Amino acid sequence: MSTSSFRDYLYTPDHPRVAKLRGLDARSYADAAKDDSFAGPMIEGWKKLYPQPFVGVTTDGVVHEGLFTLAEALPGEEAPTSEMVAAAQKLLALLPSALLDRLCYDADAHEWQSWANPEFMQHDTGLRLDELGHAERDAVLAVADASLSPEGYALVRNLMRINGFLGGLVDLPLLMNEYSYNFAMYGAPSETEPWGWQLFGHHVALNCLVTGTQMVISPVFLGAEPDIIDDGPHQGVKVFKERIQWARQLMSSLPPELRTEAIVYRHMQDPAMPEGRLHAGDERHLAGCFQDNRVIPYEGILVSSMPATAVALLDKMAEDSISYLPAGPRAARLREIQGQYQETWFSWIGGWQGEEAFYFRIQSPVVILELDHHTGVFLNNDHPAPFHMHTVVRTPNGNDYGRALVIQAAARSAGEDK
Repeated sequence: MSTSSFRDYLYTPDHPRVAKLRGLDARSYADAAKDDSFAGPMIEGWKKLYPQPFVGVTTDGVVHEGLFTLAEALPGEEAPTSEMVAAAQKLLALLPSALLDRLCYDADAHEWQSWANPEFMQHDTGLRLDELGHAERDAVLAVADASLSPEGYALVRNLMRINGFLGGLVDLPLLMNEYSYNFAMYGAPSETEPWGWQLFGHHVALNCLVTGTQMVISPVFLGAEPDIIDDGPHQGVKVFKERIQWARQLMSSLPPELRTEAIVYRHMQDPAMPEGRLHAGDERHLAGCFQDNRVIPYEGILVSSMPATAVALLDKMAEDSISYLPAGPRAARLREIQGQYQETWFSWIGGWQGEEAFYFRIQSPVVILELDHHTGVFLNNDHPAPFHMHTVVRTPNGNDYGRALVIQAAARSAGEDK
């Protein structure tokens, strides 16, 4: 399928898939989705997972300790903590007490785990951007802007705009618009103590924790359907193009026998897949919403077995996957990821030539990076297509949401109080 052919898969305006949702917003669809044949089973499955106490994604059910240490960042790798605090304090000063009560949670609150990426609300955590005034909404976005790299913030805003573009294409602007996202804050903004924020909704979810000069932004879910805006004021926006190109080049650069080992399944909807491997909503990716404690065994090939040309491409893919991080924390995170290449695995599903749809996963003790091409949800392609993709970033072994650092900070404070 051509990446420019998404318009060939638009539903007709009277098709039940879109017609039955017309006039619904995220709140009204939250109830209606429970009875939807597509969304209902996913919601039931997630309801069972959400209450589980956080442990972290692992490869074997056992958290590997000692991978993440609370410490001052190295020179040049510091988080923009002062700028984040200033933006957060402006937001807090702007909001009335009723909204503050809805916005704020403890730094270690379970609500961190409530994020989700569909267009309907599974959990109404924090504040809805499309229910705020312009000043309040701008203040929320300023917190994200202060926390992310310029290119990361631009990507997030473009994905939000693509969501609004999709809502216009299918005439569901109340359900999918540029601001149909939830935002919450965790802990009190501080230059030294753990605190952070969360933004989530259709195809965008970020969980940002900062403690002193250290930063963790994970889990992250960024996706798009379609992957391009071809009309209107934001015409020309296109996302994930380079990462997809590098992934194809990496596969081409592998020796044939190594490439064969990397391919776990030849087809995106492969009859050889065991029951449950293909999820209705997540499709092939494994580390999405409500998968905080999932056991994900390694698959594919070791990065240490790759030729240098392939490793150089994998470096580019890894850095692009974490490009939302500011320059300092990104350098620290990339060093952390590359330091585990002896225990990093690369796996692939699908084709790699031309514009074939594919899935890949890069997985180590400190990171999971996934990209998956999907079938249509609001487009009617029933085979995975390059114009609809999901990407996921996880920090396994207990440091999603910066939780390992939060626990260490609490222990440090308890020791200082004695």
